[in-house]
Amino acid sequence: MSTPRVVVVTGGTRGIGLGLAGQLLRRDCQVVVCGRSSAAVDAAVAELGAVAGADRVSGLPADVTDRDSLQRLWDHTIETFGRVDVWINNAGVSAPRRPLPEIPADVVDGVICTNLVGAVNGSTVALAGLSAQPGGGWIWNMEGFGSDGQLQPGMAVYGASKRAVTYLTSALVKEMKGTDVRVGYLSPGIVATDLLVDDYDGQPEAFEKARKIFNILGDRVETVTPWLADRVLAASKNGARVAWLTRSKAMGRFLTAGFRSRDIFATDESSARTPEAVA
Repeated sequence: MSTPRVVVVTGGTRGIGLGLAGQLLRRDCQVVVCGRSSAAVDAAVAELGAVAGADRVSGLPADVTDRDSLQRLWDHTIETFGRVDVWINNAGVSAPRRPLPEIPADVVDGVICTNLVGAVNGSTVALAGLSAQPGGGWIWNMEGFGSDGQLQPGMAVYGASKRAVTYLTSALVKEMKGTDVRVGYLSPGIVATDLLVDDYDGQPEAFEKARKIFNILGDRVETVTPWLADRVLAASKNGARVAWLTRSKAMGRFLTAGFRSRDIFATDESSARTPEAVA
Protein backbone atom coordinates (compact mmCIF):
# COMPACT_ATOMS: atom_id res chain seq x y z
CA MET A 1 0.00 0.00 0.00
CA SER A 2 1.36 3.41 -0.96
CA THR A 3 1.93 6.08 1.68
CA PRO A 4 -0.89 8.69 1.72
CA ARG A 5 0.12 12.08 0.44
CA VAL A 6 -0.15 14.97 2.87
CA VAL A 7 -1.79 18.11 1.49
CA VAL A 8 -2.13 21.58 3.04
CA VAL A 9 -4.96 23.78 1.72
CA THR A 10 -4.96 27.40 2.85
CA GLY A 11 -8.42 28.93 2.96
CA GLY A 12 -9.74 25.39 3.22
CA THR A 13 -12.73 26.11 5.43
CA ARG A 14 -15.19 27.10 2.70
CA GLY A 15 -15.81 27.31 -1.02
CA ILE A 16 -13.31 25.80 -3.43
CA GLY A 17 -10.79 25.16 -0.66
CA LEU A 18 -13.21 23.11 1.41
CA GLY A 19 -14.44 21.24 -1.65
CA LEU A 20 -10.90 20.50 -2.77
CA ALA A 21 -9.93 19.29 0.70
CA GLY A 22 -12.88 16.89 0.70
CA GLN A 23 -12.00 15.50 -2.71
CA LEU A 24 -8.37 15.00 -1.72
CA LEU A 25 -9.49 13.07 1.35
CA ARG A 26 -11.63 10.87 -0.88
CA ARG A 27 -8.45 10.12 -2.82
CA ASP A 28 -6.74 8.78 0.31
CA CYS A 29 -4.75 11.92 1.14
CA GLN A 30 -4.21 13.30 4.61
CA VAL A 31 -5.29 16.94 4.67
CA VAL A 32 -4.65 20.01 6.79
CA VAL A 33 -6.75 23.14 6.30
CA CYS A 34 -6.50 26.64 7.69
CA GLY A 35 -8.95 29.49 8.04
CA ARG A 36 -9.17 32.81 9.79
CA SER A 37 -11.02 31.70 12.90
CA SER A 38 -11.00 28.73 15.24
CA ALA A 39 -14.75 28.32 14.73
CA ALA A 40 -14.39 28.08 10.95
CA VAL A 41 -11.53 25.61 11.22
CA ASP A 42 -13.35 23.45 13.77
CA ALA A 43 -16.48 23.34 11.60
CA ALA A 44 -14.50 22.42 8.47
CA VAL A 45 -12.48 19.72 10.25
CA ALA A 46 -15.66 18.21 11.67
CA GLU A 47 -17.31 18.18 8.23
CA LEU A 48 -14.27 16.70 6.53
CA GLY A 49 -13.67 14.21 9.31
CA ALA A 50 -17.20 12.90 8.95
CA VAL A 51 -16.38 12.03 5.34
CA ALA A 52 -12.92 10.53 5.73
CA GLY A 53 -12.28 9.91 9.42
CA ALA A 54 -10.96 12.30 12.04
CA ASP A 55 -7.49 10.74 11.94
CA ARG A 56 -6.91 11.89 8.35
CA VAL A 57 -7.75 15.58 8.67
CA SER A 58 -6.54 18.43 10.84
CA GLY A 59 -6.73 22.20 10.87
CA LEU A 60 -5.28 25.32 12.42
CA PRO A 61 -6.36 28.97 12.46
CA ALA A 62 -3.88 30.93 10.36
CA ASP A 63 -3.49 34.37 8.83
CA VAL A 64 -1.90 34.01 5.40
CA THR A 65 -0.71 37.63 5.52
CA ASP A 66 1.52 36.68 8.48
CA ARG A 67 4.45 34.48 7.46
CA ASP A 68 5.01 33.27 11.03
CA SER A 69 1.40 32.11 11.13
CA LEU A 70 1.94 29.99 8.03
CA GLN A 71 5.16 28.63 9.47
CA ARG A 72 3.12 27.42 12.43
CA LEU A 73 0.74 25.78 9.95
CA TRP A 74 3.67 23.98 8.33
CA ASP A 75 5.02 22.90 11.73
CA HIS A 76 1.58 21.68 12.79
CA THR A 77 1.34 19.56 9.64
CA ILE A 78 4.77 18.02 10.21
CA GLU A 79 3.90 17.25 13.83
CA THR A 80 0.58 15.71 12.81
CA PHE A 81 1.41 13.77 9.64
CA GLY A 82 5.20 13.75 9.41
CA ARG A 83 5.71 15.62 6.11
CA VAL A 84 4.06 17.81 3.46
CA ASP A 85 3.74 16.57 -0.11
CA VAL A 86 1.47 19.25 -1.58
CA TRP A 87 0.90 22.85 -0.45
CA ILE A 88 -2.01 24.70 -2.09
CA ASN A 89 -2.15 28.49 -1.75
CA ASN A 90 -5.91 28.78 -2.12
CA ALA A 91 -6.85 31.51 0.37
CA GLY A 92 -8.30 34.55 -1.37
CA VAL A 93 -10.74 37.42 -1.10
CA SER A 94 -12.29 39.78 -3.61
CA ALA A 95 -13.51 43.35 -3.77
CA PRO A 96 -16.87 44.73 -4.91
CA ARG A 97 -17.02 45.21 -8.68
CA ARG A 98 -16.80 48.98 -8.66
CA PRO A 99 -14.52 51.69 -10.10
CA LEU A 100 -11.25 51.88 -8.18
CA PRO A 101 -11.96 55.22 -6.43
CA GLU A 102 -15.10 53.71 -4.89
CA ILE A 103 -13.23 50.85 -3.20
CA PRO A 104 -12.10 51.71 0.37
CA ALA A 105 -8.39 51.54 1.09
CA ASP A 106 -8.81 48.82 3.69
CA VAL A 107 -10.61 46.61 1.16
CA VAL A 108 -7.82 47.14 -1.38
CA ASP A 109 -5.22 46.30 1.26
CA GLY A 110 -7.16 43.17 2.23
CA VAL A 111 -7.33 41.85 -1.34
CA ILE A 112 -3.67 42.50 -2.14
CA CYS A 113 -2.41 41.19 1.21
CA THR A 114 -4.52 38.04 1.17
CA ASN A 115 -4.22 37.12 -2.49
CA LEU A 116 -0.67 38.18 -3.28
CA VAL A 117 1.20 38.51 0.01
CA GLY A 118 -0.56 35.37 1.22
CA ALA A 119 0.68 33.44 -1.81
CA VAL A 120 4.18 34.86 -1.32
CA ASN A 121 4.21 33.87 2.35
CA GLY A 122 2.78 30.42 1.70
CA SER A 123 5.24 29.80 -1.11
CA THR A 124 8.17 30.99 1.01
CA VAL A 125 7.32 28.69 3.91
CA ALA A 126 6.56 25.74 1.64
CA LEU A 127 9.66 26.20 -0.52
CA ALA A 128 11.92 26.16 2.51
CA GLY A 129 10.21 23.15 4.03
CA LEU A 130 9.87 21.12 0.84
CA SER A 131 13.48 21.80 -0.15
CA ALA A 132 14.70 20.49 3.20
CA GLN A 133 12.78 17.20 3.16
CA PRO A 134 13.58 14.08 1.12
CA GLY A 135 11.65 13.95 -2.14
CA GLY A 136 10.62 17.61 -2.18
CA GLY A 137 6.99 18.17 -3.11
CA TRP A 138 4.52 20.47 -4.85
CA ILE A 139 3.31 24.04 -4.47
CA TRP A 140 0.15 25.11 -6.31
CA ASN A 141 -0.95 28.73 -6.58
CA MET A 142 -4.59 29.52 -7.28
CA GLU A 143 -5.21 31.67 -10.32
CA GLY A 144 -8.28 33.81 -10.94
CA PHE A 145 -9.74 36.51 -13.15
CA GLY A 146 -6.88 38.61 -14.50
CA SER A 147 -4.29 35.86 -14.38
CA ASP A 148 -4.32 35.48 -18.16
CA GLY A 149 -4.47 39.22 -18.80
CA GLN A 150 -8.24 39.53 -19.10
CA LEU A 151 -9.55 43.02 -18.35
CA GLN A 152 -12.95 44.09 -17.10
CA PRO A 153 -14.24 47.32 -15.53
CA GLY A 154 -14.57 47.07 -11.77
CA MET A 155 -12.01 44.27 -11.46
CA ALA A 156 -8.83 46.33 -11.14
CA VAL A 157 -7.88 45.28 -7.62
CA TYR A 158 -8.73 41.59 -7.76
CA GLY A 159 -7.42 41.20 -11.32
CA ALA A 160 -4.14 42.91 -10.46
CA SER A 161 -3.64 40.64 -7.46
CA LYS A 162 -4.22 37.48 -9.51
CA ARG A 163 -2.06 38.71 -12.39
CA ALA A 164 0.72 39.15 -9.85
CA VAL A 165 0.16 35.66 -8.43
CA THR A 166 0.64 34.21 -11.90
CA TYR A 167 3.90 36.14 -12.30
CA LEU A 168 4.99 34.86 -8.88
CA THR A 169 4.21 31.30 -9.91
CA SER A 170 6.10 31.62 -13.19
CA ALA A 171 9.12 33.01 -11.35
CA LEU A 172 9.07 30.12 -8.87
CA VAL A 173 8.82 27.59 -11.69
CA LYS A 174 12.09 29.03 -13.04
CA GLU A 175 13.73 29.10 -9.61
CA MET A 176 12.83 25.49 -8.84
CA LYS A 177 13.98 24.10 -12.18
CA GLY A 178 16.15 21.04 -11.66
CA THR A 179 15.13 20.57 -8.00
CA ASP A 180 12.75 18.18 -6.25
CA VAL A 181 10.31 21.05 -5.61
CA ARG A 182 7.72 21.58 -8.33
CA VAL A 183 5.39 24.55 -8.74
CA GLY A 184 2.09 24.63 -10.60
CA TYR A 185 -0.79 26.84 -11.63
CA LEU A 186 -4.28 25.91 -10.43
CA SER A 187 -7.20 27.54 -12.25
CA PRO A 188 -10.75 26.57 -11.23
CA GLY A 189 -12.57 28.92 -13.61
CA ILE A 190 -15.84 30.54 -12.56
CA VAL A 191 -17.28 28.75 -9.53
CA ALA A 192 -20.47 29.55 -7.62
CA THR A 193 -19.11 30.50 -4.20
CA ASP A 194 -19.69 33.25 -1.66
CA LEU A 195 -16.64 35.00 -3.11
CA LEU A 196 -18.32 35.31 -6.49
CA VAL A 197 -21.66 36.49 -5.12
CA ASP A 198 -20.07 38.95 -2.69
CA ASP A 199 -18.48 40.78 -5.63
CA TYR A 200 -21.96 42.17 -6.36
CA ASP A 201 -22.91 43.12 -2.80
CA GLY A 202 -25.45 45.95 -3.05
CA GLN A 203 -25.68 45.64 -6.84
CA PRO A 204 -28.58 43.24 -7.50
CA GLU A 205 -29.19 44.47 -11.06
CA ALA A 206 -25.55 44.02 -12.00
CA PHE A 207 -25.56 40.54 -10.50
CA GLU A 208 -28.64 39.48 -12.43
CA LYS A 209 -27.00 40.65 -15.65
CA ALA A 210 -23.76 38.84 -14.86
CA ARG A 211 -25.64 35.74 -13.74
CA LYS A 212 -26.53 34.95 -17.36
CA ILE A 213 -22.84 34.70 -18.24
CA PHE A 214 -22.01 32.81 -15.06
CA ASN A 215 -24.64 30.21 -15.91
CA ILE A 216 -22.96 29.66 -19.25
CA LEU A 217 -19.33 29.60 -18.16
CA GLY A 218 -19.55 28.80 -14.46
CA ASP A 219 -19.83 25.62 -12.43
CA ARG A 220 -20.42 24.46 -8.90
CA VAL A 221 -17.80 23.49 -6.33
CA GLU A 222 -18.84 19.83 -6.42
CA THR A 223 -18.40 19.75 -10.20
CA VAL A 224 -14.97 21.37 -10.43
CA THR A 225 -13.09 20.12 -7.36
CA PRO A 226 -13.04 16.37 -8.19
CA TRP A 227 -11.45 17.20 -11.55
CA LEU A 228 -8.92 19.54 -9.94
CA ALA A 229 -8.00 17.00 -7.26
CA ASP A 230 -7.36 14.25 -9.81
CA ARG A 231 -5.04 16.41 -11.86
CA VAL A 232 -3.16 17.91 -8.91
CA LEU A 233 -2.34 14.41 -7.70
CA ALA A 234 -1.45 13.18 -11.19
CA ALA A 235 0.85 16.10 -12.11
CA SER A 236 4.52 15.29 -12.54
CA LYS A 237 6.16 18.15 -14.42
CA ASN A 238 7.31 21.41 -12.87
CA GLY A 239 5.27 24.29 -14.27
CA ALA A 240 2.14 22.21 -14.81
CA ARG A 241 -1.10 24.13 -15.31
CA VAL A 242 -4.39 22.61 -14.19
CA ALA A 243 -7.13 24.74 -15.77
CA TRP A 244 -10.81 23.80 -15.75
CA LEU A 245 -12.25 26.55 -17.98
CA THR A 246 -10.12 26.58 -21.12
CA ARG A 247 -10.75 28.90 -24.07
CA SER A 248 -12.05 26.02 -26.17
CA LYS A 249 -14.44 24.93 -23.43
CA ALA A 250 -15.70 28.49 -23.00
CA MET A 251 -16.28 28.83 -26.75
CA GLY A 252 -18.15 25.53 -26.83
CA ARG A 253 -20.40 26.61 -24.01
CA PHE A 254 -21.32 29.86 -25.72
CA LEU A 255 -22.09 27.99 -28.92
CA THR A 256 -24.41 25.56 -27.14
CA ALA A 257 -25.88 27.96 -24.57
CA GLY A 258 -29.18 28.20 -26.43
CA PHE A 259 -29.72 24.46 -26.10
CA ARG A 260 -29.09 24.16 -22.37
CA SER A 261 -30.63 25.45 -19.19
CA ARG A 262 -28.30 25.82 -16.23
CA ASP A 263 -28.41 27.55 -12.87
CA ILE A 264 -25.16 27.15 -10.95
CA PHE A 265 -26.62 29.08 -8.03
CA ALA A 266 -29.61 26.76 -7.59
CA THR A 267 -30.00 25.13 -4.19
CA ASP A 268 -31.11 21.92 -5.92
CA GLU A 269 -27.89 20.38 -7.25
CA SER A 270 -29.67 18.45 -10.00
CA SER A 271 -30.82 21.67 -11.67
CA ALA A 272 -27.23 22.76 -12.15
CA ARG A 273 -25.83 19.52 -13.56
CA THR A 274 -25.40 18.84 -17.25
CA PRO A 275 -23.71 15.94 -19.09
CA GLU A 276 -20.68 18.17 -19.74
CA ALA A 277 -20.51 19.41 -16.17
CA VAL A 278 -20.20 15.97 -14.62
CA ALA A 279 -17.90 14.49 -17.27
